Amino acid sequence: MIASNMQVHIRWIPGRGFFLWTDRPFGYGTDPLDRAQEWKFRLFANHESSFYGSFIDVEEREGQAGLLLPPGTALDFLLKPPVSDFFHWHWSPDVRELQRLALSVAIALAEKRWQPDYRLWLQGRRGLRLDLGDGRPIDEGINDWTGLLIDEQVAGDPTARKQWEQLVTDCPMLHPDYPREGSFLDEADWLEAIGWTVDRAPFSVGLRLSEPEEDQAWRLQVVLFDREDPSRVIEATSSGMEGDVEDVEKNLPDSWKPYAGRIERAVRKWQALAPRLFGEDGREDAPDPTDPPRLKEELTEREAWSFLAEDSLRLAEAGEKILLPRWWDDLKQKGLRLKAVSRSMPGDFEESYLGVDRLVQFDWKLAVGETELTEAEFREAARQNRRLLRIRGRWVQLDPDLVRQALKVMNRKGGEMDLAEVLRLHFLSASAGDDPPGDTPPGDASPADPADIPSPGFFDPAKRETEPFPAVSIEVELNEQLANMAEKLSRQSVGPTLAEPPGFCGRLRPYQRTGLTWLWFLRRFGFGACLADDMGLGKTIQWIAYLLQIKAQATGQPSSTPATPAPSTSAPAAPSLLICPTSVLGNWQKELAAFAPSLRVYLHYGPQRLKGEDFAQAVAQADLTLTTYGLAYLDEAELGAVKWDCLCLDEAQNIKNVYTKQSAAVRQFTARHRVALTGTPMENRLSELWSIMDFLNPGYLGSASEFLRQFAHSAGREGEESAAGQVRRLVRPFLLRRVKSDPAIEPDLPDKQESKEFLPLTLEQAALYENVIGELFERIDEEAGMTRRGMILKTLTRLKQVCDHPALLLKEKSPADFRRRSAKADRLIEMVEELRQEGDGCLIFTQYVEMGRMLQEYLEKELGERAEFLHGGVPRARRDDMIERFQSGKDFAILILSLRAGGFGLNLTAANHVFHFDRWWNPAVENQATDRAYRIGQRRHVQVHKLITLGTLEERIDEMLERKQGLNDRIVGNGEVWVTELSTRELREIFALRREWVGRE
Repeated sequence: MIASNMQVHIRWIPGRGFFLWTDRPFGYGTDPLDRAQEWKFRLFANHESSFYGSFIDVEEREGQAGLLLPPGTALDFLLKPPVSDFFHWHWSPDVRELQRLALSVAIALAEKRWQPDYRLWLQGRRGLRLDLGDGRPIDEGINDWTGLLIDEQVAGDPTARKQWEQLVTDCPMLHPDYPREGSFLDEADWLEAIGWTVDRAPFSVGLRLSEPEEDQAWRLQVVLFDREDPSRVIEATSSGMEGDVEDVEKNLPDSWKPYAGRIERAVRKWQALAPRLFGEDGREDAPDPTDPPRLKEELTEREAWSFLAEDSLRLAEAGEKILLPRWWDDLKQKGLRLKAVSRSMPGDFEESYLGVDRLVQFDWKLAVGETELTEAEFREAARQNRRLLRIRGRWVQLDPDLVRQALKVMNRKGGEMDLAEVLRLHFLSASAGDDPPGDTPPGDASPADPADIPSPGFFDPAKRETEPFPAVSIEVELNEQLANMAEKLSRQSVGPTLAEPPGFCGRLRPYQRTGLTWLWFLRRFGFGACLADDMGLGKTIQWIAYLLQIKAQATGQPSSTPATPAPSTSAPAAPSLLICPTSVLGNWQKELAAFAPSLRVYLHYGPQRLKGEDFAQAVAQADLTLTTYGLAYLDEAELGAVKWDCLCLDEAQNIKNVYTKQSAAVRQFTARHRVALTGTPMENRLSELWSIMDFLNPGYLGSASEFLRQFAHSAGREGEESAAGQVRRLVRPFLLRRVKSDPAIEPDLPDKQESKEFLPLTLEQAALYENVIGELFERIDEEAGMTRRGMILKTLTRLKQVCDHPALLLKEKSPADFRRRSAKADRLIEMVEELRQEGDGCLIFTQYVEMGRMLQEYLEKELGERAEFLHGGVPRARRDDMIERFQSGKDFAILILSLRAGGFGLNLTAANHVFHFDRWWNPAVENQATDRAYRIGQRRHVQVHKLITLGTLEERIDEMLERKQGLNDRIVGNGEVWVTELSTRELREIFALRREWVGRE
């Protein structure tokens, strides 16, 4: 078939590429997309860079089927139009015009003739534009295309990428939120401001604000800085700016005079950016726009504050030099802080029961930096609507918005807060980090170039990253009593540790004694406690010892403290209540019987459980009532009628959802002290931690919505680390967590560090990957049930094999170009070579025996040393000998294992590197394999490396696993079976190859 009359058309699709279509059908069949697919492969039959058309998408736009050429592919296509002995393509005028333009584009790209795009910047966007060198105007579509081509080239050119990234980082004017309207006179002014072009003038023009003396006005002056000597300044008074420019020029050095026009140009720019600095009420006196603008010489206090807070920022962001008083740089960072100074609390504080709902009386003070105002001084300044105030020799700024916020808080709270809010504010402010620096003496700023490190008196508003003023904050200043208590809470400093209480049958480890003492310390003040030790560290026996300590104090038994008497507490008015999952109910019974046989335990469980008065009598005769979460809701009336001494929740994550019935029920129960036991205080969401902490100390973290708004919504953004630090400071006093990796806790394991190596596919792998997917989706909708599941699992295996190495799928033996054909293989050999140079040993896990054999062969070939492979086919005797020799460090230090054969029952601590060449999608299986090296007896730091191919299902599964792990790094996996239950659409999403990650051979 000769396509002699088929014309090819082209048009630009914004942000994507060129759409190519023909003016008449071509090929066989009736489906336009199928026909487009056929002529695509004919058109690109010799186009190697698109893998002969494989990477070009077929689409339908406005009823027309065609091809979408990415920007780079389009340039290559236009430069080298396809030629065929069998087909003749007729190009439309649009195509021919682009073919003529393509050469100029390619040359300009090769010569790197680009610069920041002023037109894009005016639209609030950021990018580069191409200079074709012939001065021809470029329409929007072509500019969009060349911009994307530049982006591709910059991304692949480290030098150009670094230059552009540095420019974007250093230049506030390139930020998308920068105010654009009126900021610059023209494109040349903008390019100069962002540092792309150089200002050749020997001086720069700046604006200086000087503070008043006594009751005089603030002064605003134009100043000129010598670029060679920034300390040299020439004052250009505002009278000189009124039109008598010659007077200014007379004072200029001869070498400066040719550039005198820069002064008026700078002032005109200031006028566009800050018009209220010119004339009355921001209007020019001179109606003729050609007259030089007249800058105000003197500013009122309110005008000076507006200049400091707003105009200076806008001018500096536009690249102008602004000199402000020395104290402003320090002062502007200090927001208005409300300080609640607590009064002394009556009674014997050390022996009193407080609780988080105890009211604390306080007096207000207000602080700005080091300067404090009394409530009366502040209210008077607010009444006068002052913005800048000099008090006791220091300048103070009072932002009107913050003043209104502060007054609102003061009026709403009055003079008292509950202890929960007092402690929350204290732990957020007192432990927040750096103390505010002291004020510097007032005075004029020293001149400096913005490119230099600012002197102490130079403030560059363009470099400020936060809002002009921090929001008003509330701090608390605790009296000596509360401060001492808060210090002990925050440091978890609980004094001499308690020994085993009377009636405890066993011996507590040192850290368990610390846990008992900590529980007792928080009980003393009525604060709830979350014991969150790692699984296996003995949370159960610590709380059992705590119960016996309560009983000992109530019955007057001898003290358990070796050095000092235990703090006195009132006798319990009622027994304690333990709520736990049904699955551990029997375990609790056995533990109580073993460690505290003297405790009287009432089990409230089963269909024959007591009700009403019978229940009340049984409870009264017991030290501990034991029940489940389900019954806490069903028997809420009985359980809620008792005032418990200690209410304890085991596996407290069961109340992580505050809206469940059982969670709502347990919150209603009254108790002298509340305790939560959990190894996972936070599984997936920060709200789960809030739920547990709110049960322990109601109101301490505020409402759920307040907590989430302040902390949880920061996840995944720049504020995440800051929010996490604040949450840690808040919960630390009431949450004790020890983990097995703590050197003070047995078993003592070294740290384990996990990392991932993300690697691209080669072109060969990409083609095989797409072929495997194509075979699946050609047949999948025709199958169902087990046949469909089997087909998916087979495809899954084949795709994983492709990701490992093409030879694995193709069943090649001793393949040539082993490293070149797989980035995984290449990177593995590279990393093993490096670690062997350091004398380290490694384990390499793979699911496929043939892959293991290939790795063994090529590791030995490349490294010139021995590597062994342990798999299911290795006889027992040889297996044992292999392990012994590896552990002894003799003969070899590289051991390859099949994941199943090597994942259980082996001790391989001679290795301190573990590689997972391919991923098993049940993390528990991977962790068991890793634990062959990361176990008792390991004396070195273990590093775990996971190799993942980019753009493939491996990457998608890894992302899913990371999301599923949640905030406490746990996951429950079911292998690969779950993939078979996905819909065809979901399979397409998870299997699809992201072509941008395909490598080049």
